[in-house]
Amino acid sequence: MTTAASPLRTTLASIWTWSMLGLAIAVTFPLVSFFRIVGWPFDRVNYVGGRIFRWAGRWTTMTTPRWKFSVRGTPPTNPRLPYVVVANHESFADILLLCHLPWEMKWLSKVEMMRIPVLGWTMWMANDIPVKRGRAVSAREAMAACRERLTQRCSVMMFPEGTRSLTEALLPFKDGAFRLAIDAGVPILPLAIHGTRDAIAKHDWRINPAVAVVAILEPVSSTGKTTAELKLEVRERIEAARNRLRSEMKG
Repeated sequence: MTTAASPLRTTLASIWTWSMLGLAIAVTFPLVSFFRIVGWPFDRVNYVGGRIFRWAGRWTTMTTPRWKFSVRGTPPTNPRLPYVVVANHESFADILLLCHLPWEMKWLSKVEMMRIPVLGWTMWMANDIPVKRGRAVSAREAMAACRERLTQRCSVMMFPEGTRSLTEALLPFKDGAFRLAIDAGVPILPLAIHGTRDAIAKHDWRINPAVAVVAILEPVSSTGKTTAELKLEVRERIEAARNRLRSEMKG
């Protein structure tokens, strides 16, 4: 859902939003680092520091007048019962939207993101997980790191499409998240996102007016299922929920 805006207003709005994100990350970096160091003996996963870091994304959306982001559905009763959390991927703004979720999870992120000054340093300190696309060794190491986070009772977050879709159609889901859930014996928590594509288009830096929502769906057990079965079930649930959101928001 978008409205027309002048190029000047769009440029000014974009500068404002990216500045707010930069400021929020600069403020949270020392706090996240503090909890990573001080909390190491009893909080190896830096759960507290991670929650502080996600505040940066929430702050950015709340200070962006062009955006109205919201969460629907019921959060997990016990946030420390770990899940492999998966969502469709429309935009960089997905990350900011998901920061509104009221529990901590460690993100699987391409290593290039974690090399960005300050942002990447904060991700490292928050104990997020880097992966280098196309490198089998890196993928195996990342999955091992995900399993380690799960054993410490912290959920992990993945986009099973692997990249942002250029259209409203879902891209094929990759196996990694679903194989991880089966191997670790934890459920999948699906999320359906709609509206962030309007907020920031792929390969663009401009901030556009948008109403976006993430729906928390019912967890899906991984017990007794093959990777293909689990992947298909979760994909169908996300697609159906996203279609419902699209219909509601257009109406």
